[in-house]
Amino acid sequence: MTTPTETSGGAGQARSYASVFDSPVAGTWSAPGRVNLIGEHTDYNDGFVLPFAIDKRTVVTVGRRDDRLLRVASTFDEGVHEISLDELDPSAMSGWSAYVFGIAWALSVAPQHADAPAFTAAGGDLSSIDLSSATGLDVFVESDVPIGAGLSSSAALECSVAVAVTELWSLDVNRPTLAAVGQLAENDAVGAPTGIMDQSASLLGRADSAVFLDCRSLEADVVDLGFAAAGLEILVVDTHVEHAHATGGYVDRRASCERGAEALGVTSLRDLDVDDLTRASEVLDEETFRRVRHVVTENQRVLDTVRTLRTEGAAAIGALLDASHVSMRDDFEISVPQLDLAVATAQRSGAIGARMTGGGFGGSAIALVPSAERDAVAAAVTAAFAEAGFTAPTIFTVHPAEGARRES
Repeated sequence: MTTPTETSGGAGQARSYASVFDSPVAGTWSAPGRVNLIGEHTDYNDGFVLPFAIDKRTVVTVGRRDDRLLRVASTFDEGVHEISLDELDPSAMSGWSAYVFGIAWALSVAPQHADAPAFTAAGGDLSSIDLSSATGLDVFVESDVPIGAGLSSSAALECSVAVAVTELWSLDVNRPTLAAVGQLAENDAVGAPTGIMDQSASLLGRADSAVFLDCRSLEADVVDLGFAAAGLEILVVDTHVEHAHATGGYVDRRASCERGAEALGVTSLRDLDVDDLTRASEVLDEETFRRVRHVVTENQRVLDTVRTLRTEGAAAIGALLDASHVSMRDDFEISVPQLDLAVATAQRSGAIGARMTGGGFGGSAIALVPSAERDAVAAAVTAAFAEAGFTAPTIFTVHPAEGARRES
């Protein structure tokens, strides 16, 4: 599945809304990508995550139509994709436009999913969602969230569209419910079995803060990061090893977690803690045990990171980031050599802590670095990749940012 790439590049980059559509512009909305500070593959196990929204965003310009067509175009694709609101169905969607059409479809069927845990926990009134009289829309997409980098370009697209269409269709839907809508779209319309973390971060993010999310209750708490005050920055190393969540290892890892929970007699791995690992090692096969051990210990690391941020500050969380990467590399086996090299080099070159971020099998690593060491760490990683014969990484800083919003 292809998601939006950066606006800098691609045959269609010169396109704009006015060059494609003639309907009057109703407004512009945006939503950010995210970095997951810690808590990987815990979200779909009802666990804890600690992401933050970043200052790279997907922007949608939207116009009203007088029919029932939903049309979408972008800077990164020369085509125009369309579907009737009367024909919304996952089977009629494909490619990157499924992220857009999938939001409309998920909104239309949300009342039928009122008893699903994500919608129940969100506490919204789904009875107000009715698209029977909604008019069509023209949607034009631009993005500077890198594709395949583990920074959730997909959620940025979903959430920018979600806040736009709910306003234009006058739907009274709260942000947690929109996160559940985004997850439903990604799971059923796109076919990627992801959790709710990415959409929650993109919708609920705040500047200089992370979103501490309980993925079972969907209770979200904003946690001060204090990076700037501590003289720290998050350096992202995009390895350019692309991943796809709709296929392959991600699906396998989720299935392993479900098998482990069933064998241990719990609803989800959230119901286990580190004291249960001895029993787990006796019940499970070796591979499934390692998958379970990662999730259980990663949940604890998220809790420890939140506590440490609140009591000691950002400079004290490095060892937790390092341990998270080891667990993903060895127990969950979702790292790749480029990610391991980026993490190890950053650790040797002055980073306080480093880990891969995102679903794995490619994407990005993050390093928490003193601002004064940022350039040295970036140079060391670039040199290490060159020496190893890897494609040169793209390295940049990100800052915790506001969530989805109307721009104009």
